[in-house]
Amino acid sequence: NLVSMVFSRRGYNIQSLAVGNSEREGMSRICMVVPGNGQCIQALINQLNKLVYVRNVTDLTELPFVNRELLLVKVKCSSSQRGELRDLVSIFRGNIVDMGGSTAIVEVVGKEEKLKAFTDLLEPFGVLEVARTGRVAMERDSGVNVEFLERHTINRVY
Repeated sequence: NLVSMVFSRRGYNIQSLAVGNSEREGMSRICMVVPGNGQCIQALINQLNKLVYVRNVTDLTELPFVNRELLLVKVKCSSSQRGELRDLVSIFRGNIVDMGGSTAIVEVVGKEEKLKAFTDLLEPFGVLEVARTGRVAMERDSGVNVEFLERHTINRVY
């Protein structure tokens, strides 16, 4: 609650928020995506570090990191569409977690772009409900900056 007060007082917009238990008993990890320039983000970090219960704040913007979200989608799915849905879910490395008489619930984990592409492809089935977690992230120990590589890949035809 104190963390959210820092954001609301300063007028920051949180694009994504995920909170859960951490590797330390009794501690939670908060992952958030906040738009802003370097100066604004640094001011926010300084404010968060002043809070008594905050142990550490890490800005992953310039660091190599892994990030993922979880998507649950309920779609209309007749018995004749089940094979097609299974194929689509398999392509996106997802799982069908519930199958009713005329609906199915699917889970997919990935980056925002993957989840959007999957949701778009489900439109012909008829999307009934969508639930997404906030983005969670961890710094990579390998040092590989996949996002940097994706932005700077030169496509060549040989």
